[in-house]
Amino acid sequence: MHHLSWISIRNEGRSTLLLAFPLIAGQVGQMLMGVADTLMIGRLGVVPLAAATFANNVLHLPLMIGIGMMMAVSIRVSQARGAKDQAAARDALRHGLLIGHIVGIMAVALAVVLLPFLGHFRQDPDVTEAAGLYFLIVSVSMIPAIGAMAVKNHADAMNHPWPAFWIVLGGVALNVLLNWILIYGRFGIPAYGLEGAGIATLIARSVALAALLWWCVGSRHLCGWVPVHWFRRPDWTAVRSLVRVGLPASLQLLAEISAFVGATILIGTLGKEALASHQVAITCAAMVFMVPLGLAMALTVQIGEAWGAGELKRMRPIVVSGWLMVIAFTVLSANVFLFFNRSIAGWFLTESDALQLAASLLVVAAVFQFSDALQIVSAGALRGLDDVKGPAWVAFFAYWVISLPIGWWLAFRQEWGVAGMWWGITIGLTLTALILGVRIWRKTAVSA
Repeated sequence: MHHLSWISIRNEGRSTLLLAFPLIAGQVGQMLMGVADTLMIGRLGVVPLAAATFANNVLHLPLMIGIGMMMAVSIRVSQARGAKDQAAARDALRHGLLIGHIVGIMAVALAVVLLPFLGHFRQDPDVTEAAGLYFLIVSVSMIPAIGAMAVKNHADAMNHPWPAFWIVLGGVALNVLLNWILIYGRFGIPAYGLEGAGIATLIARSVALAALLWWCVGSRHLCGWVPVHWFRRPDWTAVRSLVRVGLPASLQLLAEISAFVGATILIGTLGKEALASHQVAITCAAMVFMVPLGLAMALTVQIGEAWGAGELKRMRPIVVSGWLMVIAFTVLSANVFLFFNRSIAGWFLTESDALQLAASLLVVAAVFQFSDALQIVSAGALRGLDDVKGPAWVAFFAYWVISLPIGWWLAFRQEWGVAGMWWGITIGLTLTALILGVRIWRKTAVSA
């Protein structure tokens, strides 16, 4: 156990944190893009905002598949960097872009097929009618959005995350500027309303992808690690290898997201106050979650690099440093939720019943954060070792067999209301954190 010294944990923790910081900032930036869109579309009225929310929720499915598939680029490139295998890193980016474009085209096909059937989702007819064209435009923007993830993940895995971060942040700023011009009509351009927001998203995502590729090709740090011939015939064995890693990662994300969608639908049956308080609490929890998520992405790269280089003794200190950092952060954020829950709820809500309910949910969220943070960090470390299938099954079991049934029982049978659903999710997340924690500890035993 002498390898698990405080010095090794501190050193690995420092390099993980240096890599994680721009990744965390990037995740927060992406969330702010959603907040900016919500605020700017919200000024048009309730129907356009509801239409945008509905369209984006439907497109969440291909987006989650894209995010999961692009995680495979990060894993393969970090392993190739550790093994000093430039050809493998080049192939991972080229094939990752191919897979990203295929997923994006499938999103457009899904939108075209669903367009005549949007009324079957039982939304308000005005909302369904308003969503149509916006839904199509944003589905096309999935192609550059997922492609940009592939290039950004390659840069992150090469330990050059800052230029990619600034480009992505520039894309967010461009999206806000184009929203202002195209939604409301500025500089002699007509006001396109909701469709203007869709066009702004498509342009901003396309420019971000083009800028990432331009930087990637011109960077002296990456010149040997990016494809020379981008349009060569694909090596289908390499493509299958990426899919084999990316698909379980996608399914793991889908298991979690779909469980939260299911929980939201069940909570909606408890009334509008319950749904509003749930929305406030989940928004706050999601913003805080960006820090553990960024750390998890950094751990994927750090573990993948150590494994690729055959430096197995580094792996356990990397994992322990990740756990310690995420616990330290969560102690801080949980205390904020515990002591300032009414103030935070008051930022979003004025109606006293909903405000009180949201404040009580933030107390549950304080507990919920620990399990959520630890499970995502352990899952990130396991991804660096190519271990994606096991965690995907664990996630599916925890959310659908444990969280939702227990949450439903507590909420409706024990009459705990919306808090019961949250405690159910917390129990499932705690189980996931324990199983994945033990799993990564065992898999890094070679280093102890």
